[in-house]
Amino acid sequence: MTYNFDEIIPRKGTCCVKHDALEAFFGRDDLLPMWVADMDFRSPDFVMEAIRERCQHEVLGYAVPSDGYWEAVRNWLRGHYRVEAQREELHFIPGIVAGIAFVLQAMTKPGDGILVTTPVYPPFLDLPSNSARQLVASPLHVVDGRFKIDFDDLEWRARQCSWMILSNPHNPGGTVWGEETLRQVAEICYRNNVSVISDEIHADLTLPGHHHVSFSTVSDHARDISITFIAPSKTFNIAGLSSSVCYCPNESLRKRFYGYLDGYEIANGNIFAYVGAEAAFRHGEDWLRQMLQYVQRNVGFLHQYLAEQMPYVQAVLPQASYLPWLDFNGLGLTHEELKDRLLNHARVALNDGTTFGGKAYQGCFRLNIGTPRATLKEALERIAAAMR
Repeated sequence: MTYNFDEIIPRKGTCCVKHDALEAFFGRDDLLPMWVADMDFRSPDFVMEAIRERCQHEVLGYAVPSDGYWEAVRNWLRGHYRVEAQREELHFIPGIVAGIAFVLQAMTKPGDGILVTTPVYPPFLDLPSNSARQLVASPLHVVDGRFKIDFDDLEWRARQCSWMILSNPHNPGGTVWGEETLRQVAEICYRNNVSVISDEIHADLTLPGHHHVSFSTVSDHARDISITFIAPSKTFNIAGLSSSVCYCPNESLRKRFYGYLDGYEIANGNIFAYVGAEAAFRHGEDWLRQMLQYVQRNVGFLHQYLAEQMPYVQAVLPQASYLPWLDFNGLGLTHEELKDRLLNHARVALNDGTTFGGKAYQGCFRLNIGTPRATLKEALERIAAAMR
């Protein structure tokens, strides 16, 4: 089957954050939304059909994941990431942000240092701070259009921490961390008694020509100190189902964390979270392949447009995901001036770079290109005109 990713699907008025929360977040609702990290593509037919079929049974009571669900999860991990997960090493999670919050509550204490690399997905910054933990940030560097880790800085800061939250692949910018990079992270963390939460929600979105490496597979040390989160939500555009999975091979960590989840009964899913995820993992290969090819062409379109029309923008373009990082500082405008041009002249909503790590990222913005090319083209034309 051939899928049509050029289709424009009206989403306004469907209670979606991307469109219907514009007024609350940006102060106006007449913006082209290129911010929230879900895609504007139709959710896959096989997921929708599985949900419709389940609705034929007109009792929507409490649900548990079926054996088929766990089989689909294990097969996906094995086939895509060489992760041989035993059933007892897996746990359902109602969303990865919630899962990270649960780890911090269960496995750390107030005042503990939590290590991140910035710029990074804002909840990585907010969760430690909001739970009375000490946020410790190691800045990334941009080298040849990719984010790079400063290992000397990471080692120094790791001495102050008990856990690290790793974005793998990295959000924003979609940099894919190679095996050697992840092995160095693992060794630094192991030496300093730092455990690692590896958020791999964008793993399935690794674009053709690149290869995702799951953190737990790079060494015995990585396996022993890590809790990994995956999800079909970004991959198959089903984030509204709040369906994620935790993988923890270390028995000691697992007993503590899963015991916390089960003891407080906070990690159960709804019927459609299980049904939708199982359908995605069982039947999603062809849809995913076509979608990634389309997103890769969007990356190429963006790269060419920036080179021809906005050469002053320094970009980190995705090797995975659909979330490039754009640096407009070459224009010589203040951050507030750039925001004004984007919102009030271009009327395009992007994610503000300062929310990914503070003032160091003034002049930077995250753009969502998981959208039909016509929408991406319109957004870029508006931005280019506003910046002239």
